[in-house]
Amino acid sequence: MRIDKLLSNCGFGSRKEVKSILKSGIVSVNGQIISDGKVHVDPTIDDIRVGSEKVEYKKFVYIMMNKPPGVISATEDDWERTVVDLLSFEYTKYNPFPVGRLDKNTVGLLLLTNDGQLAHRLLSPKKHVEKTYFAIIDGPVTEKDRIQFAKGVCLDDGYVTKPAKLTINKSELDRSEIELTITEGKFHQVKRMFEAVHKKVIFLKRLSMGSLYLDEDLPEGSYRELTAEEIQRLRSSVGLE
Repeated sequence: MRIDKLLSNCGFGSRKEVKSILKSGIVSVNGQIISDGKVHVDPTIDDIRVGSEKVEYKKFVYIMMNKPPGVISATEDDWERTVVDLLSFEYTKYNPFPVGRLDKNTVGLLLLTNDGQLAHRLLSPKKHVEKTYFAIIDGPVTEKDRIQFAKGVCLDDGYVTKPAKLTINKSELDRSEIELTITEGKFHQVKRMFEAVHKKVIFLKRLSMGSLYLDEDLPEGSYRELTAEEIQRLRSSVGLE
């Protein structure tokens, strides 16, 4: 990789700004000052520094976020605050994007990455990646609903969902608590599935996506990088090594 591209990718500025940094004589590779941006380096082997700062390069970043309410699952927006806005420059310089979407007021597990191949496979209908949600429902959820969800329900646009697993944790006259596992990602799918059986979701939280589970110690609005084990397990689950 050319050193000017590496420095730009690692957040040291635009190509023009990086060119000025190189000319200033503060960039070194394995102890040797480099001023030519065309010089090729291997960031996995070479000791690359800007002044005293060691350049840390990652091809991919994988971030688990406990999405808070009130932000949208997008990389940028003219009016709304996005999940990417919550990240520090340490991560935004890698241009991560959310894998799938959670509604503005839905909370819970959201994966952000710049690994397009992984994102594509996690979202591909052919992979049948399970997503599990916790929800609070206005009114009672019944065994009849569970059976209907297991068969698939007809949404407002006529689409019949794939079979889903509905677990009723608590059902009372005024409200119920459930967990729902689906293998699709239709627009507002969980809310629309309950609307199809004449019920309303009043709180929704995603708990898991494939092999990735929300870290219970991660407060809403916080995030962390995935562990090496989590990354390997997630990639392996969709046929990536």
